[in-house]
Amino acid sequence: MKKLHYIVACCFILGTLLSFRGAKEKIVSMLGKTVPDFGLPNVDGQMCSLSSNAKGYIVVFTCNHCPFAKLYPKRLNDLNSKYAPLGVPLVAINSMDTIVYEDERFDLMQAKAKEWEFTFPYLQDAAQTVGKSFAANHTPHAFVIWRANNAWVVEYAGAIDDNGDEPEKANSFLAKAVDELLTGKKPSMPETSSFGCRIFYRK
Repeated sequence: MKKLHYIVACCFILGTLLSFRGAKEKIVSMLGKTVPDFGLPNVDGQMCSLSSNAKGYIVVFTCNHCPFAKLYPKRLNDLNSKYAPLGVPLVAINSMDTIVYEDERFDLMQAKAKEWEFTFPYLQDAAQTVGKSFAANHTPHAFVIWRANNAWVVEYAGAIDDNGDEPEKANSFLAKAVDELLTGKKPSMPETSSFGCRIFYRK
């Protein structure tokens, strides 16, 4: 447990320093905005895009190397197991720059997906176009998109929950948003602050 607290503390310090370094970067709110469909390679070698049969999607931007992201594989599997049968599957996307971060190579994504026993697609956004379209800025950065008039609308954006190293004590903002949407309500807390390693975009 002490090791996890140390990892989270280090990630917080690093994230804070990088945030100051990139202070001029504008944080864009995506609430209520539409995002385009996409076609990205999954770790199984197949191309993956959004299905019109789904009510919505949980889209989580994550990666291999981020200490904070490494705390969430089981929780992502649990979210997918709970909500995919209800028409809201989970998709994970890696938009990290593989030139800067060698750990984010596609073959290493495949290895991590196998190690973490992912039950959902883990997609590589090598051109970073999908990450930019969502204005994703950290790993993990979670979104809930909902189908409306043949478009995908962002209904939640931010953190998965409020406790990285103690999942049993965590308040899941993401799950609450999906539960509310499934009952026809708008999320009562539609936006929270994401936390983790910064996604730096190539110009």
